[in-house]
Amino acid sequence: MIAWVKAVANENKGIILFVILMSVFRSSLADWNSVPTGSMKPTIVEGDRIVINKLAYDLRIPFSDISIAKLGDPKRGDIIIFNSKVSQKRLVKRVIALPGDIVSMSNNVISLNGNALKYTPQPSNDEPSNSNASIDITESLDGLEHSIRVSRRHTTASNFAPIMVPEGMYLALGDNRDNSVDSRYIGFIPRDEIIGRSRNVAMSVDYQDHYLLRKERFFKTL
Repeated sequence: MIAWVKAVANENKGIILFVILMSVFRSSLADWNSVPTGSMKPTIVEGDRIVINKLAYDLRIPFSDISIAKLGDPKRGDIIIFNSKVSQKRLVKRVIALPGDIVSMSNNVISLNGNALKYTPQPSNDEPSNSNASIDITESLDGLEHSIRVSRRHTTASNFAPIMVPEGMYLALGDNRDNSVDSRYIGFIPRDEIIGRSRNVAMSVDYQDHYLLRKERFFKTL
């Protein structure tokens, strides 16, 4: 049996080496993550496979969460991927506030350190003012403009009182503000739960259309 295993290994050295290197690559350098929900709409849609840059913040020991070198810290506006111990899931959200920031929300308008973020209506949102439909607007965060989705009918999740982000923690929200389980529900995100950052979609499949590929989302910048 041992001789047979050795023979197979000798015949497939190239394939075995490739699998090992690919596993190390995905574990420590870069990977992709499937997004099954719409919590980051309109930026990320259901069926997107986003690229994870695992070297954005840390160099980790392969196949572990142990950081051996800190390469940077998340910035406001970063789309982060983290393994949430509270929700027991891998989540994708946008960093809104950093350690030491004082952040609040009033009717989906975020204030950071006493200054309200800038929001700009998008041209396609010409709907009746009494409509309860969700609309997309542009949010400016540290000069980074991105689209968010909000409901015309504000909910309890559309508001929270000023709070300071503790050291070693981050406040992160979904771009689909009224349909996202984020820091408003699971609390601040510990730095050591963050595994990487995403800035691109690798590919996307349409769950509602027989899992066909969405060609327009190939390598789309987030």
